[in-house]
Amino acid sequence: MSEFFAFEQDFVESLRCIPMQVRLKLDTCGVKLKLTHWHEFTQEERKILVVKPCTTEAESKEYREFLQNLVVEKTGTPAGELDIDPNPAWMDSSTIPASIEEKAAEFDVTITPQQWSGLTPAQRFALIKLSRPSHENKNFLPALQEFGLS
Repeated sequence: MSEFFAFEQDFVESLRCIPMQVRLKLDTCGVKLKLTHWHEFTQEERKILVVKPCTTEAESKEYREFLQNLVVEKTGTPAGELDIDPNPAWMDSSTIPASIEEKAAEFDVTITPQQWSGLTPAQRFALIKLSRPSHENKNFLPALQEFGLS
């Protein structure tokens, strides 16, 4: 996946923020990359992290090693690690997480099970990330609109 969501367009060209597709890869390979780390990378290194595959177990391991080597090269210490969920919520097309239902309700939107199952894993991942209280949520409604949910 190397497509960006429309709600990310304000930073896609500069890659000043970590795009959702890279965030998905981070969760897949178990690396907690900070924005300060991201800002240490060159534009070319950021582009590599966008296009480098991270779907199979082997690709995930390779992505993790590449990324950690890059972080160590730039900062002297590796990035933090995340537990890798063997059954992540974004892969479950039958269960809408409560955080998403609650956040959608703030905008008077109800997501049906049929709509949820029709989303791609990347779209479900984006909504999960954007619905978290610790995340800046300004893109939640644009994401709902982009995905045809409102």
